[in-house]
Amino acid sequence: MFIESPKSIVPKSEKDVFEFLTVLKNFEQLMPENINKFEMINDDRFLFSLKGMPEIVLERKSQTPYSQLVLGAASDKLPFTLTANLVALSPTETEVTLSFTGEFNAMMAMMIKSPITNFIKTISENLKNC
Repeated sequence: MFIESPKSIVPKSEKDVFEFLTVLKNFEQLMPENINKFEMINDDRFLFSLKGMPEIVLERKSQTPYSQLVLGAASDKLPFTLTANLVALSPTETEVTLSFTGEFNAMMAMMIKSPITNFIKTISENLKNC
């Protein structure tokens, strides 16, 4: 399953956006309003849950300075990645696209498609204000 957010224009440099995203504690500011829990496990992992959803642990999988950050599920039960791709439009504007890639059976994919789509859209929108 592949879901991509609409492109977001963030009024900051590519470097500033990248540095904001690589401090995983900052994801707490990007979470939807229906967040139930957010907890840092270490500098490379955090746990969160939204109302009505199970707890998810995300960990840093890879990063390419100023252009990409890849987070992934720490559990093999729900294997997925959340990738932020950054493109400098100008010294003070960055285009950010979030993409979710996961391997799920058809039933699970049907159940989570809408919540995941809304989740990455909200993170993308909230990123504009940070």
